[in-house]
Amino acid sequence: MQTNSSNSVPSAISDKYTQNHMPIAIWLLICCALVFAMIVVGGVTRLTGSGLSIVEWKPIVGTIPPIGQEDWEVLLEKYRQIPQYEQVNKGMTLDEFKGIFWWEYFHRLLGRLIGLVYFIPFVYFMVRKRIDRLLGLKLLGIFALGALQGLMGWYMVMSGLADNVYVSQYRLTAHLGLAFVIYAAMFWVATGLISPLNTHLSDPVSVHKLKKFAWMLTGLIFVMVLSGGLVAGIHAGRAYNTFPLMDGFLIPPAMFVLEPWYRNFFDNITTVQFDHRLIAWLLIFSIPWFWFKAKQLSLSYSGRLACHLLLLMLLIQAGLGITTLLLSVPLTFATAHQAGAVLLFTAALWVCRKLS
Repeated sequence: MQTNSSNSVPSAISDKYTQNHMPIAIWLLICCALVFAMIVVGGVTRLTGSGLSIVEWKPIVGTIPPIGQEDWEVLLEKYRQIPQYEQVNKGMTLDEFKGIFWWEYFHRLLGRLIGLVYFIPFVYFMVRKRIDRLLGLKLLGIFALGALQGLMGWYMVMSGLADNVYVSQYRLTAHLGLAFVIYAAMFWVATGLISPLNTHLSDPVSVHKLKKFAWMLTGLIFVMVLSGGLVAGIHAGRAYNTFPLMDGFLIPPAMFVLEPWYRNFFDNITTVQFDHRLIAWLLIFSIPWFWFKAKQLSLSYSGRLACHLLLLMLLIQAGLGITTLLLSVPLTFATAHQAGAVLLFTAALWVCRKLS
């Protein structure tokens, strides 16, 4: 009886901890959903060439949309002053401009909404003393990352206002990568509050090895996301629309035509797409192997479920990627592919959490 009582103590503490922090976890997961929507809308903004339709950054005044004909004319005239209009959209009508404006407007509006949804409950929980010091530091760190993301977004837009037709692929990739970091931080903290303690029937050594494997896969997925940012930044997905070979080549001959050699990994359409494919192939082989290794261990039900979902999301994401490539990046499939990247990343994070 004494042993059973002592074993129940950690469980009781865990239940009380989860109950006290459940509202905070739900709030963070809502913020995750908003960041997910932000990433998807950002992908559409990029695919439709809408990102430079608003050439000014006005965090407060910019919340108010154009109302009358005069407002629209002023915005269009400002857009006519940048290289993208002159070289890509010269002669664009007002109705056509509205089509790209609204995507960028809603993208920025969603960013402001995320800021409010995060900041207001954070202050509320702090005032009510629902957040301890360690958790408070984590949440402050996430808030700082969000503020940095706003600055990074404008820094990215600035790269397309003077000399370039499109934004810099480097700044675009940094903007995308930071969005995933913010998403991961909120998701990790939220899931830690929901399930602070995990138990496994397997031996701890095997679980620890599997956890290291899971973190490696999560890191590789993040690198693939960054390579996808470069693909989008230089429109590399519109070339080599064959699979599994690249126009008949396993390794295309134009891989290192730029000088110095390292530029090819960022500016060469051939190399950038090849790298994205290579990372995808690594995941296609690694994740099923991870799933097979996980099946050999006696994990909790939720741990097994997380591993199954990781494998399922890999299959869906690979299918979306191949389809997007073969169809020369149609908007619908390309957007679904970007959303799939977030879901695959989420599944990998959940696996890591369940093995922690």
